[in-house]
Amino acid sequence: MVKFIAKRLAYCIVVLIGVSLITFLILHLSPGNPARLMLPEGATEEQVRAMSERLGLNKPLYEQYALYISGVLRGDLGTSLFYKQPNTKIILERLPATVQLTFAAVFLSLLISLPLGIIAGVKRGSTTDLFSMFLALLGQSMSPVWLGILLIYVLSVKFNLLPPFGYGKISHLIMPAITLGTPLAAIVTRLTRAGMVDVLGEDYILATRAKGLPESKVIYRYALKNVMIPVTTVVGIQIGTFLGGAVVTEQIFGWPGVGRLAVSAIMARDFPLVQAIMLVVSALFVLVNLLVDITYTLLDPRLKFD
Repeated sequence: MVKFIAKRLAYCIVVLIGVSLITFLILHLSPGNPARLMLPEGATEEQVRAMSERLGLNKPLYEQYALYISGVLRGDLGTSLFYKQPNTKIILERLPATVQLTFAAVFLSLLISLPLGIIAGVKRGSTTDLFSMFLALLGQSMSPVWLGILLIYVLSVKFNLLPPFGYGKISHLIMPAITLGTPLAAIVTRLTRAGMVDVLGEDYILATRAKGLPESKVIYRYALKNVMIPVTTVVGIQIGTFLGGAVVTEQIFGWPGVGRLAVSAIMARDFPLVQAIMLVVSALFVLVNLLVDITYTLLDPRLKFD
């Protein structure tokens, strides 16, 4: 297991270097001068050149990238051009909000999707199965923008049950979590249902039933274990994506997460902050994927580390 983790961590380092390089080139080769954006309107060319020299933007790209990587290796993600604060401090202030929204959305989606998928798979072809698949198709088809606005209109404007914007209370979390978690709930419902249909037809399930074991034990102890492997893959990928910032959801509900921060940094052409966000998000994504791989062996001991 130690060898597997070390190997995957080596891959992660390669991925992060690639992400940092691609992000650096895209940002620095795009039109526009951050130094000019930071100065008041009507600034002279001399002032722009002086600001570029102070920020190091006049140096060759390879030198700028080398300075950036050397800072990262020292734990320094740079300083924001717009906020005038260390990027690490800014991201860490926004990250808890994104983590809170991510796990609330995943929790709500699994709370709904797993029971629906299991029941639909066990009662294949029944009214419950058809109703569950209808809900899953509906949830997967809805745009987060449309769903978020609809929730605000119904629950905030029409009935005044929940606040439309804000952060800090559970009431602020409900609508963003529903908006973010609905597509995931739809995917997991369909995936769980398909997995249950396949697994319940396997020979080992027929053998456990022939032994006289209770149906609930057959389903939850034997069948569900195999179904959870692809579900874990999908959920793990979505957690990594959500941790990168649910841009649409955070914008709709004014959620102060990494997604909104990334949009603000891009609009302000805050190169150091955008690079830092991309690096942190990529690191979180590869870490989640590593945890998913380890979880596989807990769900099925027959799977070995490779």
